[in-house]
Amino acid sequence: MEIIESKENKTIVSLSLAEITILNNALNEICNGVDIPEFETRIGYSRQQVEDLLDQIHSLNPSEPPQPWNLS
Repeated sequence: MEIIESKENKTIVSLSLAEITILNNALNEICNGVDIPEFETRIGYSRQQVEDLLDQIHSLNPSEPPQPWNLS
């Protein structure tokens, strides 16, 4: 990861495909792999916000589709 620019409310970074895959897989696990009680309190953002970020990151790396797990 290379930090290109960092300002008060925004940071621009350059990520390798491997780093994008790591982020994709970690967010997928948070959203679909483990049950996190009080998700928003523990993560700091709503499940929908994290899922939206996962969708955006996944679109950068379509060769690694997330594998959602059904926890019901």
